[in-house]
Amino acid sequence: VRLRADGPVPAPGFLVANHLSYLDILVLAALAPCVFVAKREVRGWPLFGWFARMAGTVFVDRQRRTDAGRAVAAIRALAGQGVTVVLFPEGTSSDGRVVLPFKSALLEPLTGEPACAVAHLRYALMDGDPADEVCYWRDMTLFPHLVNLLAKEVVAAELRSGQAPTRGLERKELAGALRECVAALGEGEQRLRTFP
Repeated sequence: VRLRADGPVPAPGFLVANHLSYLDILVLAALAPCVFVAKREVRGWPLFGWFARMAGTVFVDRQRRTDAGRAVAAIRALAGQGVTVVLFPEGTSSDGRVVLPFKSALLEPLTGEPACAVAHLRYALMDGDPADEVCYWRDMTLFPHLVNLLAKEVVAAELRSGQAPTRGLERKELAGALRECVAALGEGEQRLRTFP
C-alpha cells in the first residue's frame, strides 16, 4: 500500500472517517496508534478478528440497542486515557462514490469535546477497479476478496484529514455536520483520479 496523507495526523481523541474496506484499519493504524470501533461480527472473522481483539477494538452488537451504551462508555474511557479512537459512523462500508449518512448512536462522547479529527479515505489501482477490488461492501465474501487484493502489486491509498468542531451540537446534528466535513475532504481538485 502506497499511502499519501494530507492534513494533520490524528492526535489522541476521536477520529471520524468514511469506511471502504478492512484495509482502512491498516491505513489509519499506519498513521498513529489508535483503537477502532467495529461491529461484533468482526470479532469472529478469521485472522482479522484475532488482530482486532489483540488491538483492543471496541465491539458493538448492533442487534442489541442497549449495547450502544456499553460501547459509548468504553469509547469515553479510552479517549480519557489519551487513546485515539476511530469511528466509522456510516455503520457499514461502501464503494466510496459517496459518503453515506452517519449514524449518531456512538457519537455521544464527542458532544462534549471542542473538536475531533475527520478523515476521508480513497483508493486507486493500476490494474482494476477499487470499488470492487479494494472496497469491501455489498454481499462480498471475505476470503476470495482478500486473495484477489493480495494479488495486486500496489494499492494507492489517500487520506485527507482535518479538524471539525463538535461542541454545542447534539448527536444527530453532530452526525450530519461530521458527514459534511468528511465528504468535503473528498471533493474538488483533491480527488485521487489516477494512480500516482
